[in-house]
Amino acid sequence: MKLTKTLLFTLAASAAMLSTSDACDLCGCYTPSHEAVQTSTTGLYLGTAEQFTSFGSLKYNGHAVSNPSGQYVDSSITQFVLGDSFLDHRLGIQLNVPYLYRSYRRPEGFDIAHGVVSGLGDLTLQANYVLWRTEDAPGKTIPTVKYDGKSMAGCPSYAVLPPAEPVFSGSLNLIAGLKLPTGDTARLKENFHESEVEGAPENAIGGHDLTLGTGSYDGVFGVQTELRYRAAFFTDDVRYTLRGSGAHQYRFANDLEFSAGPGWYFVHKEGRSLGLQCVLSGETKGCDTFEGVADPDTGATALYVGPRIVASWGRVNGELGVELPVLMHTTQLQATADYRIRGGFSIQF
Repeated sequence: MKLTKTLLFTLAASAAMLSTSDACDLCGCYTPSHEAVQTSTTGLYLGTAEQFTSFGSLKYNGHAVSNPSGQYVDSSITQFVLGDSFLDHRLGIQLNVPYLYRSYRRPEGFDIAHGVVSGLGDLTLQANYVLWRTEDAPGKTIPTVKYDGKSMAGCPSYAVLPPAEPVFSGSLNLIAGLKLPTGDTARLKENFHESEVEGAPENAIGGHDLTLGTGSYDGVFGVQTELRYRAAFFTDDVRYTLRGSGAHQYRFANDLEFSAGPGWYFVHKEGRSLGLQCVLSGETKGCDTFEGVADPDTGATALYVGPRIVASWGRVNGELGVELPVLMHTTQLQATADYRIRGGFSIQF
């Protein structure tokens, strides 16, 4: 495998970037892996990813509480990815186009409301730069012999064998991006007329949980690393989102996300790979603000753990994982995730 093609984008990027921990799972950036691609005429690639998250448990200040009205949000985020790379595949530019679909049930006074929100989310344009990576292993030159058909005397020539796959490979990738306010923010207007009805069930699903966009220009900054020794590998991804001022006097809090975990390739040769990884991912964020005042039911810290299968065949790469929450601390009453399923694939041209 040519290491100039290794890990322009690492496997871990998708493990933590598609959602946040509470019901407001605003889309982040799915970044396909091109680790298994051996040859490439260009750096152009296409990809798609899907994450489904079921929010059906209620927590108050991190403690589980009953859910008599059956509140829930089932959230689907589908992302379409277009990217290209330059400078010997060290610099990459990528566009993420998300489509969100959410169905929900929540109390509104003494009534129970069912509904669906769907549409385009916030687009993200990001740049990726490979700060460090292991270089190509040198090809081996060996003599060959051409026979004249009449005697054993021959004319020696030379052939260059493709470089052998190294025992160790690794990369360090820096990320900077801009999220654009393309998603509909109409649901954020609910904050202007929220009220509690005495004796009615408390609503744990607000407009900030259902909005398709933030209405803000946000900066995304991250670091990804990947290490492999023979069949064992390890990836990690850390990203920080710096939020700008949002729509309708609502501002989402800055948040820090990470993902890391070891894995093992059962197959890893000749452009084919199949591996299993154990991923620990998490996020922490403070409370959002509305009209300059903290929104008390929006802060969260969460940890997830679960298996992920990664596979490749030539220029096609895919992954599928399941994550379960092992820690979920919330401020006041929130609907929290019971599980989430992530999958994606990409193809390089």
